[in-house]
Amino acid sequence: VCNFMSHEKCVKHVKIPCSCIAPSLVRVPVAHCFGPPGHYKRKFCTVCRKSLESPAFRCEVCELHVHTDCILFACSDCRQCHQDGHQDHDTYHHHWREGNLSSSARCEVCKKTCGSSEVLSGMRCEWCGILAHAACYIIVTPECTFGRLRNMILPPSCVQLFSRNFSKLHCFRISENLQTESDEDDDVDGSTQGSAKDVQISTDSSKQTLKIFDGNDAVKRNQFRLISVPRIAKNEEVVEAALRAYYIIDDQQEYELQTFTQQALLSDDVINRNDAAEDSNLGSVFRESVPEAWIIRAKPKDEEVIRIYPAWLKVGMAYVSLRVNKDSTTQTVIKEVLPLLGRQTECLQNFKLVEVLMGSKQVQRMVLDDQELILNRLKDIRKTSIRQMNQTRFYIVENNKSIVRVNLFVGGLPPQLSPEDYTNILKDELAIKTNVVSVSHVYQAQGAVVLEISCFSEAERIYMLVKDTTVNDKPLNAVVIPEVTASKIPQNCCPLLVFVNPKSGGLKGRDLLYSFRKLLNPHQVFELTNGGPLPGFHTFSKVPSFRVLVCGGDGTVGWVLGALEEIRHKLVCSEPSVAILPLGTGNDLGRVLRWGAGYSGEDPYSILVSVDEADDVLMDRWTILLDAEEPAEGAENGVAEPEPPKIVQMNNYCGLGIDAELSLDFHHAREEEPGKFNSRFHNKGVYVKVGLQKISHTRNLHKDIKLQVDQHEVELPSIEGLIFINIPSWGSGADLWGSESDNRFEKPRIDDGLLEVVGVTGVVHMGQVQGGFRSGIRIAQGSYFRVTLLKPIPVQVDGEPWIQAPGQIIISAAGPKVHMLKKSKQKQKK
Repeated sequence: VCNFMSHEKCVKHVKIPCSCIAPSLVRVPVAHCFGPPGHYKRKFCTVCRKSLESPAFRCEVCELHVHTDCILFACSDCRQCHQDGHQDHDTYHHHWREGNLSSSARCEVCKKTCGSSEVLSGMRCEWCGILAHAACYIIVTPECTFGRLRNMILPPSCVQLFSRNFSKLHCFRISENLQTESDEDDDVDGSTQGSAKDVQISTDSSKQTLKIFDGNDAVKRNQFRLISVPRIAKNEEVVEAALRAYYIIDDQQEYELQTFTQQALLSDDVINRNDAAEDSNLGSVFRESVPEAWIIRAKPKDEEVIRIYPAWLKVGMAYVSLRVNKDSTTQTVIKEVLPLLGRQTECLQNFKLVEVLMGSKQVQRMVLDDQELILNRLKDIRKTSIRQMNQTRFYIVENNKSIVRVNLFVGGLPPQLSPEDYTNILKDELAIKTNVVSVSHVYQAQGAVVLEISCFSEAERIYMLVKDTTVNDKPLNAVVIPEVTASKIPQNCCPLLVFVNPKSGGLKGRDLLYSFRKLLNPHQVFELTNGGPLPGFHTFSKVPSFRVLVCGGDGTVGWVLGALEEIRHKLVCSEPSVAILPLGTGNDLGRVLRWGAGYSGEDPYSILVSVDEADDVLMDRWTILLDAEEPAEGAENGVAEPEPPKIVQMNNYCGLGIDAELSLDFHHAREEEPGKFNSRFHNKGVYVKVGLQKISHTRNLHKDIKLQVDQHEVELPSIEGLIFINIPSWGSGADLWGSESDNRFEKPRIDDGLLEVVGVTGVVHMGQVQGGFRSGIRIAQGSYFRVTLLKPIPVQVDGEPWIQAPGQIIISAAGPKVHMLKKSKQKQKK
C-alpha cells in the first residue's frame, strides 16, 4: 500500500503504522499547516514514501513533507501546540515523525546511524529532537521533556487558542502572501498530474489504465487516481487496486465499481459538461486514448460496528466499539455507550455525539442531531467520499457550555484616542456587534486594541474585513493571538519571544522563521511585517520571566527596543533581556555583543543554545530631542516649513554632516530600486560609490554648528562630520574612538551613562577608519549634549537619515538601561 521498505530480519520489529491505518492511531487529531508548494531536495513523501521530485507541500510546524497528490491522505497528526478549549493534561509524550533526517543522524538507543538518503527511515521527536530507528524508538520512555531547549520553549499546556474557524496559517500568524493561488485549483491539478506520474500509462497492450473516483465529491472536483490493471482482469482485482490507490484496506467484498453512465442515472448533481463528454465515449473502452472512468462505491449494509471515542472524558480506554443497525439513532448510541464508559448514572442530555473529519488541512467537527440515523449518516459520508469515511470519527462529548474567547489584535488605528473613540471607530468601520465583541486592552500610543470576541463567525468576519479597511488612509492589520496562562509555566522556564524581520538580510529571515517555528512552539515566533512587535509583547504580557531574540538589522533591533520601552509598564516581566541574531548590513550592536557580523546560515538550533547560555549585560539608551526653530526658507532639498519638535531613541550612534549625507544618498538609491538591495556585498558597493562622489567636498561643519557638553561650550576642530557613539563599533565594525589610552577621557563602556563625541575630516578619513588605519578625532565625553544648528544639516540616528532644519538638538540619557544578552566566550573557543 505505501512502499515501506525493511530488511527481512527487521520486519518483526517494525512499529511504524502504514498510511492506511495511521489515522486510526491518532489520539487527538491536529491539522497540519501547509505553506505554498515548493521544491524540497532529498526529501521523501510521508504518505507514499517516494522522493519529492515535483513541487510538494511541507508543514510549517512539523517535519511533514508530502506530494500535492498525497496531501488528501496525510494524517492529521501535527504537533499540538496549544489547548483548543478541551484537553487538560500536563505530561507530554514524544511526538514522533518519521524520516527526512540528515545522513549523519544517530539513534538514541543503539547509537548507530539512523538517517538515510535512499528511503524514508528513522524517527524524530518533534519537541525534543531525539532520533531513533523504527525498531528502537519504541524502547524510548514515552514522556518527552522537551530536550536541551526546554527552558526556552513555551509549553503547549500554557497556551490557549480557540481556533475553530481559522485556518492553521492564521493561528500561527504565517503570512499567506507568498503565493496567492487558491488551494482548490492547486489540489485538482496536483491530483490529476500526480497520479499520472505514479502510474506510467503503459504502452503494453495487455494492460489498461483506469480513472477511479472515490465518490460524488471527487467527481465534482474532477479528482481521480489512475490505476493500471491487466486487460483481462477480474472484477475483484480491479476493486482491490482501486481501494489500494485510496489507501483503504477494508475487505473488497464490501465495495463495487460503477461506471459513469450508471452514476449519471443515480444522481443528477454529477452531470456536468466534462462528464457528459466522457459518457459518450464510454463505448470505446479499449482504445488507448480514452482511459475509462469508474466510481468506487460501498455496498449498503444492514448493520455495522462503529468506534466511539470518549473524547476528553477521563477514561482509561481509547475507544468503544458498538454495533449499530437500521434503527440506531444518535440518542440510542449515546444511551448504549455511557454504561460502557462507567457513566450509566448520568443523564443523556448531558452528552452529545460529534462527528469529526480529520482532514490534513482542517479538522472539522459537527454535532449530530439526536434523531439522526447513524447508518444513513455513514452511507452519506461514503457516497461523498470513501477516503473521507476513513478519516471520520465519532466522539462522545460532555455538553459543558464551553466559553468561546477569540483574541484579535487590531493595529493601525489613529494613536492617542480614548477607549470609547476606538470602539466607535470599530463600530463605524467594521460594524462590530458589541454584545459579542469587547475591547479588552488599549494601546493608545501605538494606536492598537485587543478585541475579545465570543463568537467564531463574528471573529472570522472581523478578521477578514480588517484586511481591506483603512482609517485615515492607513491600512489596519489584524492578528489572531493566543492566551498564555502564566500560572501553568514551570518554575525554571524562561520562554524565548522571537521576532524575525523577513525583509532584512537578503531574505534569510524566511528560512529562520521556519526553523524557529519547528524548534520552539510556533506561538512564540512573531513575524515583524505582520503588526510589528506589539502583538508579541501583548501575548507575553503576563509571563513572569521571558527573554527576547530579535532577528534583523540594527534598525529592527531599535524598533523592538522602542516598542519595549513604550509598553514596559504593561508587562509583568518589565525588563526582559534581548539577544540579537544580526541580519542586514551594519549590525554594529550585534558585533559588540559578540553575535557576529551577520547571519551566514549557522544551525538555528546552536543559535538557540547560545542564547540560552548568553550573559546578561546592561546598555545605555539615549533620547534625542530635535527642535527646529524657524522655517528653513530656500533651503536645499526643498525643506520649507519648520518641523514640530520630534523625539527619537538612539541605541548605537548619531551622526551629523558627511556621515549622515552618505546614509541619505544610500537611502534614496535604495528607495528608487529596492529590488537590487538584497545582498550585503552590493549594499557596501553602493556606499563606496556614493562616498567617492563626495571626496572633493569641503564643508566647514564646525562653522555651522555649536556644541555644548554638560553645560560647557566645546570648541570644534576643522571637521566635516560629528558623531556621537554609544557602542564601540561604528559603520559595520570600525573602531571610531580608537584603543590608545588617554588621560583626558575614561575608557568607553556601553553602560557607563556617557556618550563619546568624535569628529571626522571627510570621506577619506572615514575610509581610513573603516580600514583600521586611523581613528576619529576625540572631542568630548559626557551625559548631556546640546547642539545648535545654524543651517540645514543631514542627520542620521542608527542608520535612519534625514535633513534637519536649523535649531536645537538635545541628547540625554533615556529611562532605565536595557538588558541585553552577550554571547558567552566559552562557546566561541569551541
